[in-house]
Amino acid sequence: MVNLVTRKNPIEFGTDGWRAVIAEDFTFENVRYCAQGVADYLKQKKLDGRGIVIGYDTRFASEDFAVATAEVIAGNGIRVYLCPKATPTPVISYGVLAQQAGGGIIITASHNPGIWNGFKYKDENGSSASDETTAMIEKNIDAAFNAGKTRHLPLAEAKQLGLVQETDLDDVYFKQVAGLVDINAIRQAGLKLVIDPMYGAGAGYLARLLAGGTTAIFEINSERNPLFPGIRPEPIAPNLGRLSEAVKEHQAQVGLATDGDADRMGIIDENGVFITQLQVFALLCLYLLEVRGERGMIVKTITTTSMAYRLGELFGVPVRETRVGFKYVAPLMMNEGAIIGGEESGGYGFRNHVAERDGILANLYFLDFMVKTGKKPSELIDYLYSKVGPHHYKRIDIKFPKDERETIIERVKSHNPEKIDNVRVTEQDTKDGFRFTLEDNTWLLIRFSGTEPLLRIYSETDSPERAERLLEIGREIAGV
Repeated sequence: MVNLVTRKNPIEFGTDGWRAVIAEDFTFENVRYCAQGVADYLKQKKLDGRGIVIGYDTRFASEDFAVATAEVIAGNGIRVYLCPKATPTPVISYGVLAQQAGGGIIITASHNPGIWNGFKYKDENGSSASDETTAMIEKNIDAAFNAGKTRHLPLAEAKQLGLVQETDLDDVYFKQVAGLVDINAIRQAGLKLVIDPMYGAGAGYLARLLAGGTTAIFEINSERNPLFPGIRPEPIAPNLGRLSEAVKEHQAQVGLATDGDADRMGIIDENGVFITQLQVFALLCLYLLEVRGERGMIVKTITTTSMAYRLGELFGVPVRETRVGFKYVAPLMMNEGAIIGGEESGGYGFRNHVAERDGILANLYFLDFMVKTGKKPSELIDYLYSKVGPHHYKRIDIKFPKDERETIIERVKSHNPEKIDNVRVTEQDTKDGFRFTLEDNTWLLIRFSGTEPLLRIYSETDSPERAERLLEIGREIAGV
């Protein structure tokens, strides 16, 4: 007797697109279904006449998946601006605006391990797609999957017909960035910088922007290696050991990192110490408010620092909070003219630019803060704390069996403590996960990742030791 297996569509968009293990679910067939879903969406929204930008990162076969995507889009009669080389996500996002395209597709799994790849969609503003948009695309993908077919045109033929045009976006992006930050001042500042693109698509970009002056630049992990040997391409402390050592070896003032597709950033100070994502966000807010004199809303996700509220009070600007994901941050940034939007992952977006995370520009702004104030990174932290008080953040990621998700949720939901760590709980909210805010503004958050089977526990408080203690309390609450 033969058992017939019904095919199930594995494609589901998370916080930022669809990601899956290469050759398991991330296959050429499934990527083509994604492309067909986008092509149908562009036609439904009457954006197909504007064309679409397609780019990719340095992962295994990313360029081939990008070509497969382009062939499907072109097969639907939609013009494609195809990046000719691995290109950072923020460059592609800005390219959507520069080309006045109807959207953008990036083949990337961002910070995931090397066995993963992904399919990100950017809307006509170059921003992460909204839930409404991804729901429409997913419905189209499901229809294509169930029909078992896509429309496609071989690349050579599509190029001959003018439906696919190779488009290098570097120059338009460099011109845009040069209008936002005084790059020449950084070039001539005489700094020593170590740059770590983490084998990703950001390799060479900061170095090219800053070359030609008295600032010395050392770049590590800049070759293409889809295995990301020894690291996961997420710019957080456990993955930046080599950058830390290189900063100390070269006696550099700062180490700058970007993640696998360069929409996130990480900072190592002059002593080789990692500056947390929450500290960096607060520093960038302070830079915009004090050094540049900008005024406007600050937008933060629920996992981002409460220091933003204190800075908002000091400088008289509003602060708004969203769920995790730049698809929630971007609309507020655009509607309110916010000066900055940020999330705990190390992704920050800025006014007068595309409403999307940009790890390259964020690093340049951090350097400009150093140059304009004459302070090293650790001194900037001291300066920040002199205004808002000490804030220390920790996070742990815990893998769990998928079938235990509901059990964990029920366990946390039933926990209603009056005190945590002997301090009164003043607020509990479930905006995105389960957050406990304490009387002294300390907070503890338990939530599930939107892109991976992980439970994440976060804390921010007044000392590193207490932050660690709160994480253990969070584990006890979740029972993991």
